[in-house]
Amino acid sequence: MTDWFADLSNISVAVLLISSFLGSFITASLGVGGGAFLIAVMAGIVPPLALIPLHGIVQLGSNGSRAVLTRKHIDKRVILFFALGALLASGSAILLLDAVGTDFIPPLIAVFILWLCWGPMPELGLGKKPIPLFIGGWLTTMATMVVGATGPLVSAWLGRTGVDRWVYTANFSSCMTLQHLLKIAVFGLAGFAFTQWIPLLILMIIMGFIGTKVGLKVLGKLPEKHFKFLFKVLLSILAIKILFVWFY
Repeated sequence: MTDWFADLSNISVAVLLISSFLGSFITASLGVGGGAFLIAVMAGIVPPLALIPLHGIVQLGSNGSRAVLTRKHIDKRVILFFALGALLASGSAILLLDAVGTDFIPPLIAVFILWLCWGPMPELGLGKKPIPLFIGGWLTTMATMVVGATGPLVSAWLGRTGVDRWVYTANFSSCMTLQHLLKIAVFGLAGFAFTQWIPLLILMIIMGFIGTKVGLKVLGKLPEKHFKFLFKVLLSILAIKILFVWFY
C-alpha cells in the first residue's frame, strides 16, 4: 500500500486523511483555522520540499468546493482587487523560495502558527477599498509561498465584523482558492513533481470536501469561544513538536 502513497506508512496516510476532513470542517464551520491545523499535522509527516505544494492542493479542494457551494454570495469587487495583488506576488515568489530554502519551511510554519495563536491579529475590515485589498492580496500571497496556512491573515484583511456570514465565507474561500492555485503553479514551475502524491491527494481532497459539507451544515452553531481556545492549545502543541523535531 505504501507504494501508492509516496512510501508513507498506513498510519501516516490515515492521520492525513482524518486531518484533511477536520481541517475543512473547522474552516467551514468557524470561518478560519483549518488550514493551519492541516499544515501543522502535515509538517510532521510530509518532507519539507513537498509540504507547501501538497497542502496547497488539498486546501484548493477544500476552499474551491466551499467557494462553489457559496458562489451566489461572492462579492466580485473584493475578489478582483485581491486577485490583482495575488497575481503580482506570484511573479516574484520563486525568488523568495530561492532565498529562504525549503529546509527552513517547517520551523517557519511552526513560528507562524504560534504567532497566529497568541500574537496580535487585528481585524482590519477593509471592505471594498481597492488599494488595501490589492496590498492584502500581494502580502498574503507572498507569505503563503513560505508558511502555507495564511487563512487567518486573509481573514483579518477581509474583515468579518458587520459582514454576513455567507458573504464572508464566499469571499474568503474564493481568495484562498486563488492563492492555492497560484502556489501550485509556482511550485510546479520550480520543478516539484506531484505524480507520486496523486492517489493520496485525491483521497485527501475527497475527505476535505466531506468535511466542508458537514461544516457548512453547522455554520454558526458551534460555541466558538471555548472551542477556539482549545484549538489554539492544540495548534501550539503541534507547532512546538515541529520545532523540537527540527532542532533535535
